[in-house]
Amino acid sequence: MTEKYALAMGLLAAATTALVSGGAMMFASRERVEPVAAADPAALASLGEALYFDPNLSANRTQSCATCHDPGRGFADPGGLAASLGDDGVSIGDRNAPTASYAALVPPLHKGSDGKWAGGLFHDGRAATLEEQAGGPPLNPAETGMPDMASVAARLRENESYRTAFPATFGPGVLDDPEAAFEALARAVAAFERTDAFAPFDSKYDRFLRGEATLSDEEELGRVLFFSDQFTNCSQCHRLSRSPMDPRETFTDNRYHNIGVPENKALRVANGVAPGTVDPGLAGNPAVGSLDERGKFRTPTLRNVAVTGPYMHNGVFRDLSTVVRFYNRYNSRADAAQMNPETGQPFEFPSVPETFAVKELTHGPALDDRRVEALVAFLRTLTDARYEPLLDR
Repeated sequence: MTEKYALAMGLLAAATTALVSGGAMMFASRERVEPVAAADPAALASLGEALYFDPNLSANRTQSCATCHDPGRGFADPGGLAASLGDDGVSIGDRNAPTASYAALVPPLHKGSDGKWAGGLFHDGRAATLEEQAGGPPLNPAETGMPDMASVAARLRENESYRTAFPATFGPGVLDDPEAAFEALARAVAAFERTDAFAPFDSKYDRFLRGEATLSDEEELGRVLFFSDQFTNCSQCHRLSRSPMDPRETFTDNRYHNIGVPENKALRVANGVAPGTVDPGLAGNPAVGSLDERGKFRTPTLRNVAVTGPYMHNGVFRDLSTVVRFYNRYNSRADAAQMNPETGQPFEFPSVPETFAVKELTHGPALDDRRVEALVAFLRTLTDARYEPLLDR
């Protein structure tokens, strides 16, 4: 039992005691077994926290949500892996585990007034809500690997705290109905992921906006470049609000773009996916399915980006500076700018040229090294206060 899991279970026990004494009787007359609104939102979040850290809900009892979305590492994979290792110790996916921080602020998948897709969770938006996202990993054989909902419900019934908390929160008999138990689990985890711990808005940048911190000259240059429509195009995709002073800016338009990310050949060797296989991205989402969306992935938040590498949907870049240089290659004709500093080889051409975002990416003058590093310095200011010590590691 991990220290965080033990602490979460202790908090759950306290919250459950308060819930049972204060409101559990409201469920006594229920005849149907189905999750209902929690009597106490705090108790629901406490239950979700315990579930988030519980490795017993994986097939081999080795993996929890926190394994790949560690609160100590910006809610990303703490090992900095291009793709996380599954509970079976063998399976490796083909995509990088995105940060869960600020995920609660991503809207459901939808088409905007301009006909373009936006929102949804996972890199391809296939989960409309946090609840749907939370229900994905438990039954994914490459992740926590539980065979079915009934098996998940059985694991929940093993835990004495859950045997009290689930009926108190969702109604009697909820753990005896696999679908209801699974839905309740997803709702509880989602409630925890909606707490301020996941979206504190307390980075140096936030403190700067509130007049509580001063940016260095390099960070200020990076900020000006980032929001500039003349020198870069960063904020066209990595900006939600039109105001550069919005206190709840998430640094993503939540839309889908094909930016020509190179294939992660090392990952393909590790996971056995055939070299050259094209990840369809948004086009692989059953709700979308259009070839016009092939190779497009949702723009990620830039909050905590400095501590949640590696980068891109396939984890192909390890250094944040490389990411900025990758974008800069589209605006520079210099031979040196076309080289990937991590491999010493030229950046590859887009694997899906027909949907490549030429207009968005070819914009403005080429950046010299000073401006590249200034942008990196600014991106580091988007790190939540609790993770700032990680910046110097």
